[in-house]
Amino acid sequence: MRPLAAEYLPPAWPASLFPAGLLTGQGRIVAGLLDKVGADGAVRDACRSRVLESALTLSLLERHRRRHTGARERLIRYLEHHRSTGDLLDAALAETALGQVGQPVRPEVLDTITDRVPDFAGARKRALVHALFTMLGAAPGREDWDPRAFDVSALHPWAAVQVTAVKAVLGRTAGKPLPCAGALDLLASTQRRGTVWEGNLLIHLSVLHALADLPGMGATVEEGLGTALLHQREDGGMPFVTDTDTWCTVTTGLALHAAGAPRPLLHRVARHLVTVQQEDGGWSYTDRARLSDTDCTSVAIEFLHQLDPRAYRDSIRRGAGALIAVRGADGGFPTYGAGTPSEACMTAAAVNALSTQDHLPNGVMGSALHYLANSQDQGGCFPPGWSRSRLHTLFRVHLAVSHAGRPTLPPVRAMQERITSLVCAAQREDGGFGLQDGSRSDAISTSYALIILAAGCPHPAPAVGAARYLLSHVRADGSVDSPPDMVGPRPFPYHVPVLADAFTLLALGHLNSRIRPSRPMAEGPRNGGARPFERTAP
Repeated sequence: MRPLAAEYLPPAWPASLFPAGLLTGQGRIVAGLLDKVGADGAVRDACRSRVLESALTLSLLERHRRRHTGARERLIRYLEHHRSTGDLLDAALAETALGQVGQPVRPEVLDTITDRVPDFAGARKRALVHALFTMLGAAPGREDWDPRAFDVSALHPWAAVQVTAVKAVLGRTAGKPLPCAGALDLLASTQRRGTVWEGNLLIHLSVLHALADLPGMGATVEEGLGTALLHQREDGGMPFVTDTDTWCTVTTGLALHAAGAPRPLLHRVARHLVTVQQEDGGWSYTDRARLSDTDCTSVAIEFLHQLDPRAYRDSIRRGAGALIAVRGADGGFPTYGAGTPSEACMTAAAVNALSTQDHLPNGVMGSALHYLANSQDQGGCFPPGWSRSRLHTLFRVHLAVSHAGRPTLPPVRAMQERITSLVCAAQREDGGFGLQDGSRSDAISTSYALIILAAGCPHPAPAVGAARYLLSHVRADGSVDSPPDMVGPRPFPYHVPVLADAFTLLALGHLNSRIRPSRPMAEGPRNGGARPFERTAP
């Protein structure tokens, strides 16, 4: 995700074309992000409440009305507030949890879910949605389940536990036998007092629902419910995960580096990342988890390389090894673990990271780029990834082609040109970009688009409009007004506000590298004035 080196950039744009408030807006974001870097170098911002986990928690609490009374009342208020927000899925979940018992899952809800996930996950997600509504008291769905919905043979550990819980819930409603001993042991192994397994509240709550009413599991469920409630938010709701601290740290670190932030602070961030690197060389989204993922690993490598490739060479080398270890036979890279399906966005992420390395196995970069070219549809888009915005995968693929130094290969060049054409055609009258066709403009999608414009658009006008739109969404405290775009599990969105701040600053950093003369970024009005940062080479 790092800005392109000067030799890969098109001719520079005059600074005079861009809004006069560009430096001030950038400075506000920088100042806000600097305040979020902890003494240990981590960037922490709480994952906000979500209707899905809140509904599942309330359903469990209904079995324990004499306990946790305050928590139950706060959850009810949270769900009441979100039952009429206009989101079809949230409304259906809230209504079901609040007492609309016995109603079957509406077909349009299922279609909304399965239309927004990769093909390889469609059967699993359909079963998951049925199970979630069953946990909330909806009438069980009558379906002839695709066997792939419950096949755990090629799944990473999180998905394997989730699928096992789903199978147990749906099997119970169909009057089938209790889970086998192995399945029961797997579910119970995730429960430990005071600890949410892998930091994932959704899986934690799903397991509790699967174990509920099973002989001998009452104390485990009660204890697990108490553990979950340790993470109830101030608004009464429950989050998807305990935190995304490592993902927040790597994205913020890279954005601050692009803004020329003070190197001592950046090294503090880097030292924290070194301490939370996993044994396999990768990084997970939080230090509470042990399963590495391609996304966090890739961005961590990029950040450490940008900051000081010599000082952090051992961590970078181990991270690159972790990526190579999960590479698929098709040349692509998965999100989690060797043998799981390759994905376009993760392949682009890996290419961006591995392009920092001089010595790679033969064919790694070429086969990855060909995988990407074969994954693109005629309109220029890619299969759904880990963002609601189609522009997220697009900007990472666009950068991957240039970072890999392969834009001259005909299919790869055509892929990159389709991306640029799509983005230029998708800009709205207000200068912004939306999550999808028909969506209103939002700051994080506009940030993704601006990265592409800065890297490949020959004309400055679209970038000028995008920059003006972004600056209009920067608040006085440096935070950015934007809807959530990250999803987990797909296609359920979750909200960690600092990510919008980081990606907006990163986009403006990309833009800054294209502007002539290269201008220093301002720290912003922390004490009534602005202090410029010295630019560092991209």
